[in-house]
Amino acid sequence: MATTKRVRLDITGIVQGVGFRPFVYRWATELDLLGLTFNHSKGVTVELQGSDAAISSFVEALTQTPPPLARIDSLSQTELPLEECDRFEIVHSQADAKAVVAVSSDKSSCQECLDEIMDPGNRHYQYPFTNCTNCGPRYTLIRALPYDRPNTAMAEFAMCDACAAAYQNPLDRRYHAQPVSCPDCGPQLSLLAQDKRLLGERNAALDLAVELLAQGKTLAIKGLGGFHLVCDATNDKAVMQLRSRKQRPAKPFAVMCTSLDMAKTLASGSDAEWQLLQSAERPITLLQKALSKEESSSDANDSDTLSPAVAPGIDRLGLFLPYTPLHQLLLSRLNRPLVATSANRSGEPIITHAEQIFERLGEVVDAVLDHNREILNGCDDSVVQMVDDKLQVIRLARGYAPLTLALPEEVPQETLAVGAQQKNSIAFGFDRNLVLSSHIGDLFSLEAEQYFIDTLATFKRLYQFSPKHLVSDKHPDYASTIWAQQQKQALGIAYTQVQHHYAHILSVMAVNQTTDKVLGFSFDGTGLGDERQLWGGEAMLADISDFKRVAHLSPMALIGGEQAIKNPRRIMLALLFQRYSPDEIKALPLAAIEGLPASLIGNLHTLWQKGVATQMTSSIGRLFDATACLLGLMQTTQFEGQAGMLIEAKANEVSEAQLASELAASDLAFSLGEIDGVWQLDALWAQMVDALLKWQHKPEASSLIARGFMNALAQAVTDCAVKHCGLDVALCGGVFQNRYLLSETRKRLEMAKIKVLDSHQVPVNDGGIALGQLWYAIHKH
Repeated sequence: MATTKRVRLDITGIVQGVGFRPFVYRWATELDLLGLTFNHSKGVTVELQGSDAAISSFVEALTQTPPPLARIDSLSQTELPLEECDRFEIVHSQADAKAVVAVSSDKSSCQECLDEIMDPGNRHYQYPFTNCTNCGPRYTLIRALPYDRPNTAMAEFAMCDACAAAYQNPLDRRYHAQPVSCPDCGPQLSLLAQDKRLLGERNAALDLAVELLAQGKTLAIKGLGGFHLVCDATNDKAVMQLRSRKQRPAKPFAVMCTSLDMAKTLASGSDAEWQLLQSAERPITLLQKALSKEESSSDANDSDTLSPAVAPGIDRLGLFLPYTPLHQLLLSRLNRPLVATSANRSGEPIITHAEQIFERLGEVVDAVLDHNREILNGCDDSVVQMVDDKLQVIRLARGYAPLTLALPEEVPQETLAVGAQQKNSIAFGFDRNLVLSSHIGDLFSLEAEQYFIDTLATFKRLYQFSPKHLVSDKHPDYASTIWAQQQKQALGIAYTQVQHHYAHILSVMAVNQTTDKVLGFSFDGTGLGDERQLWGGEAMLADISDFKRVAHLSPMALIGGEQAIKNPRRIMLALLFQRYSPDEIKALPLAAIEGLPASLIGNLHTLWQKGVATQMTSSIGRLFDATACLLGLMQTTQFEGQAGMLIEAKANEVSEAQLASELAASDLAFSLGEIDGVWQLDALWAQMVDALLKWQHKPEASSLIARGFMNALAQAVTDCAVKHCGLDVALCGGVFQNRYLLSETRKRLEMAKIKVLDSHQVPVNDGGIALGQLWYAIHKH
């Protein structure tokens, strides 16, 4: 006879709101095990009573094939005394003082729910808020842990009998799906005019919204974590009107497509990229753009072709698929791609309430499609790309955030890292967890600073988190640094500052959970270095204790400081001043010089020569700006990262074969060179100018120079890494979001047998800074 015993399994990770308890129930009953399971603020506990073999089979099933959205970080097993019981049951959740369970991110609609909303015989037919345990909102509607309906934005919606029956049935896929609802008991749509008049409710609101979009109108539509600004992506007039109203002249818009088939008519991609587009996270995925209206044949169907104003001047397109039933119903009725960009003012966080739309964007939208399920925690759309079929997250948000990393050992004390000024996110460490928040944004406005405070309050509320140690950037003017210093003084707690570019490298170390020394390349726009210098092109030997700068770009002048970032022709001229007089520059037969008044060149030369109102920087990001100007790709910076996108697009216009054969290889084999740890920018710039002057009559010249420029950077990184052979390499900073540069650098490093650490789901831009700060601080003790 089989021996009967009772054990308790304590499980942590992403184990709430993902169908974990019904999964446990089904396996336990199938294996004739008795006992119980319940949620609590640390995870899930399962008590099993039965034969040793059945319990072993249960544990194997749980660990080898958990529910699709679950992630088990730890599972401990304790033997208990036998108890009198006659069934396996799911008991009410238990609350306790300290939450350590990982909060699940929002997930896109599953196929079963999408099938139901299209089935006239189903009670969820055409219902825009259909969801189940396998899909739907999580983070955006959680008020407190454990994740139960009273602790969510659904608390005010009493379930009808049919929904209650599904919610209480462990064998139903809606068992304990906290947002479960239907047309009889759940949230409903409403369409509001610019003057806040009610234009329609429920399905009538959706029908009218479709009509308005077809007419070329711009709508604000409430999604999972905030509102989108939406218009017909095939309508030039509608897209240009949105650009004009939002004062966004060039930054590319994301496009939502009805289906994968539609996406494939707008862009090309690898199998891995198409899988990423369709994943449960449903991120905005950057893909190779198909031909625009201007480039396509005259007999192309206008209704299937994107307006060229969607992503002007670049060869990439951000596409995503519907991720809620509302989006699916809208797109299936309209059957054309839609611009779907975050509803916010430039640099501000995504708007989550209709009132804020009317206050801040009332002149931008023609109507607002709202609903009455509150968004408790705002969350933007994630932006990702594949580089050589490896995931790179550019904006960590819906579907991926909050990102929880499990540690093998406990964090010494509760620690909060407050991140950078731009692309801000926060990170905190407690128990055996590191958590990186979703994208907060640029902290240049009161609204953004309030969103920062609200996000912090959310995590304090969820985890009863009270930091004993604060970490910030060293920049004294960052809003996050100022906040941390105020908290330190008010609360008298430990406080640490971490240099910006070192934190970039630490973020890659953190996601790889390494404390060993690495060689990090931190290439970005501008960040405060040591001794008040502006860095941005640094190679560092780094570990968890400190760093040593072993190479950097030779400094260039920002004439006028911040003005040079907005008008990078000033940087281009500063580099030309090192070789030419103002008169010689004016005489150069370069398109980039045409139209520049001689007086302007002369005045800027005087400032440069005297060092007045001029800052020096070693930034690779600023070098991209100057190069884009030199190649005639831009004159002013209209959005961050524009130069990198334009240079990459230009480089992609030619093939490796053309690079080898069309022009003299010696003229395009650019090199930075290095002397005593300083990469020689002057030499590289002279090579590029000479090549442009020599070959500018050839149409492919600027494309080949763009490639040669990035190849030189990739080779400089490789040469430096070879000198420090034996160390793993971290490539970080926003410059490494350039697909061509990252791919070329990786390729050369791999050929040199040097390991490159993967950034996984952590952004290499400033969105990952907080995690790097946190990694440093938790090892400081």
